[in-house]
Amino acid sequence: MKKKIFITGGAGYVGSKLVPKLLELGNSVTVLDLMIYGEEVLNDHKNLKKIKGDIRNQSLLEKILPGHDIVIHLACISNDPSFELNPTLGKSINLDAFEPLVKLSIESKIHQFIYASSSSVYGIKNVKDVTEDMKLEPLTDYSKFKGECEKILNEHSSDEFITTTIRPSTVCGYATRQRLDLVVNILTNHAFHNRKIKVFGGQQLRPNVHIDDMVDSYLAILNADAKKINKEIFNVGFKNQTVNELASDVKSIIGEDINIENTTSDDNRSYHVSSKKIADILGFTTKRTVKDAVKDLKTAFEKKLLTNTFDNEFFFNIKRMNSLKLK
Repeated sequence: MKKKIFITGGAGYVGSKLVPKLLELGNSVTVLDLMIYGEEVLNDHKNLKKIKGDIRNQSLLEKILPGHDIVIHLACISNDPSFELNPTLGKSINLDAFEPLVKLSIESKIHQFIYASSSSVYGIKNVKDVTEDMKLEPLTDYSKFKGECEKILNEHSSDEFITTTIRPSTVCGYATRQRLDLVVNILTNHAFHNRKIKVFGGQQLRPNVHIDDMVDSYLAILNADAKKINKEIFNVGFKNQTVNELASDVKSIIGEDINIENTTSDDNRSYHVSSKKIADILGFTTKRTVKDAVKDLKTAFEKKLLTNTFDNEFFFNIKRMNSLKLK
């Protein structure tokens, strides 16, 4: 059965890949987004409604949310540097706007709500496999608010309001709304254009996930039996690799002439997560590797789909936000 899906932040990095896939599968999609990276990241489609707006605008939400079946909540001030640029703005969007959206979803008879949290909610763990039942020890307000929203969502869950939280690893790969401020994408950009990579530290573990696998994880949840996903939390990642290993993967795809320079780092924190739960419960496993993401980016660079890749603020969240001075 085709669904009417409401996606906040649907014109962002993951949304720009998820929305076309949902449309391709025959769903109707409404995207609410500030559109600060442009509406053109989503091609027009007869079953797509693009609304430029703010999730903090309750009166707007009251007009446009009713009539949908599912909410996928992607909208946020994404990642620590962007959040810390304006913590008040970050809190208002990432936390304060969340419960009103959840409550309005219930009032609007939405029957499923999927929330994009973050694997950063765990903080630093010294165990091999970080699983969903472990204590949250967030290191920043960005991560802390993600965790608080998870609790809020669970409190509102019911048999009529199916809720699921995804904790993604760092996403990598090509999309029409490209980010070049995430670790694999950063390394690939420097390798392709400068023929060198500077690695700070190198032994830190960084879990990544290909953007197409990220999209597929949402589809897996949308297609799952409600009993398997209600009030559940799922990590989604490929595997935990050191930054040195990521750099080597990039070099193997971009070219053996790439020079990798290691330098010391003040940040030697390691993040590592287990994605066994989503495999066990939903049968979902990632199908793509970091090398696949690098290949996709290499092709995009070669075809000039991405140009001016160091100075174009549209590729860098913090530069774009600084330029717009959002409030």
